[in-house]
Amino acid sequence: MTKLSLRLMLSIVGTTALLGGCERLGIPDPSKAAAQTEAEGKAIGSACRHAGRAIEDCFTLNQGASKASVFAGWKEMNDYMAENKISEVAPQLPPPPPPTPPGTKPAKAKSVDADTQNDATDSEDGTKNDADSAAADETPRKRRRAKE
Repeated sequence: MTKLSLRLMLSIVGTTALLGGCERLGIPDPSKAAAQTEAEGKAIGSACRHAGRAIEDCFTLNQGASKASVFAGWKEMNDYMAENKISEVAPQLPPPPPPTPPGTKPAKAKSVDADTQNDATDSEDGTKNDADSAAADETPRKRRRAKE
């Protein structure tokens, strides 16, 4: 072998070794990213179908996912559930609010703390109980401070 062919072989081996380590360097692989996106879309679609959501609702709630992969997952789960006679599972959490259009500010959720909630408690006849309001005003921290 000549020096030129030896150098060519070493450069090919070196380049192959460097390109093989691209995953460790954090360089994204487009085929792997596409496969991951497809799998996530199918998972979203199958979860929507299992929860009994219509495909249109699923598209609305997951606008970032590919519609084709969401539909494929929804259809696969629909066929699987029909074949195995599996019923839908009702979601335990309330559905998330619909996405806000770009350029609008989302509404802030009201947070009600325990003291405010206890103050608003009325008795059966519609008037406030003095015992209830006194107990609501006396939190353990306030009682400890009063004793000191």
